[in-house]
Amino acid sequence: MFCFGCMAKKYSILLPLAAAFLGLLVLNISFGSSQIAPTAWVPALFSGNTDLHAILMVFRLPKAFTCVIAGASLALAGLMMQTLFRNPLAGPDVLGLSSGASLVVAVVMMAGQTIGGWFLMASSHPWGLAVAATLGSSVVLLWLIALSKIVRDNTSLLLIGLMVSATTSSVVGIIQYMSQASDLQLFLIWSLGNVGGTIWTEIGVLAIALGFGICIFISQIKSLNGRLLGNTYAQSLGINLARSRHWIVLGTSILVGSITAFCGPIAFVGLAVPHFIRLVVPVSDHKRLLPLVLLGGASLLLFCDWLAHVLGSMVLPLNAMTSIIGAPLVISMILRNKKVML
Repeated sequence: MFCFGCMAKKYSILLPLAAAFLGLLVLNISFGSSQIAPTAWVPALFSGNTDLHAILMVFRLPKAFTCVIAGASLALAGLMMQTLFRNPLAGPDVLGLSSGASLVVAVVMMAGQTIGGWFLMASSHPWGLAVAATLGSSVVLLWLIALSKIVRDNTSLLLIGLMVSATTSSVVGIIQYMSQASDLQLFLIWSLGNVGGTIWTEIGVLAIALGFGICIFISQIKSLNGRLLGNTYAQSLGINLARSRHWIVLGTSILVGSITAFCGPIAFVGLAVPHFIRLVVPVSDHKRLLPLVLLGGASLLLFCDWLAHVLGSMVLPLNAMTSIIGAPLVISMILRNKKVML
């Protein structure tokens, strides 16, 4: 017999989280450099041929939708990484994908004038930095896929990813030391993360990448749940751990690479949101975690972007806001629950 009480208990957190997400979405669209009440922008959205309609379609809505997609993508990637490595400190950039993207972008932005040619054109083209970041992430991805066929355990793959991040960060530091002040400033702004510079075409690419990531996640739910109980148990369920690891790495790479390409490296969201969701809802079934993590990541980034615009006289760095807001929240939940679930 169908139990409405059981269904209500199962999704009791989902409805408040969805309501909070919708409220933050409206808040993010309504507040920016100037306040636009929902009673004003909702009719203007459908009227067309007005200045307010142009502001909404060119600035406010693209920024809000980018927050939603970026937050959901990073949170989902973080969940997959933490489960794959069974490590609460594993984040979406643990494989070195963001570092690889940052390295190529650093070469394009800070060494473009010295090298000249293609690099100089790429730095000035609207899609140049996105292509550069995608290239950097893709090179690291292909290398990791090749190494995953040689390395048998996840811990070794995790250490390789950390070494890649350390190496690329060192090279970026050398490039920064040798670059001009103007180029260094541009790279620093890019490295702080930004969701306000995307256009609808780029948002479409991000949405497709998120769709691929969700499909891969759904196909690997059985594997992800089995890994929480150990590799031996997962193998007893008939799970091919090596093949599953390849798909999880590919899904994470698609999510992280696409967001880094168009928004820069956004920190903390992928690390914190899965922990926060598990602390609020003590559940380990990834089928139930999927909608909660997607909504949680989107809500956190919407809230942080809103704060970055309303605090002070200028727009604050997004990465600073995600850490300042998210870290105390997760710490308070850990102190309340006395442990971290995984």
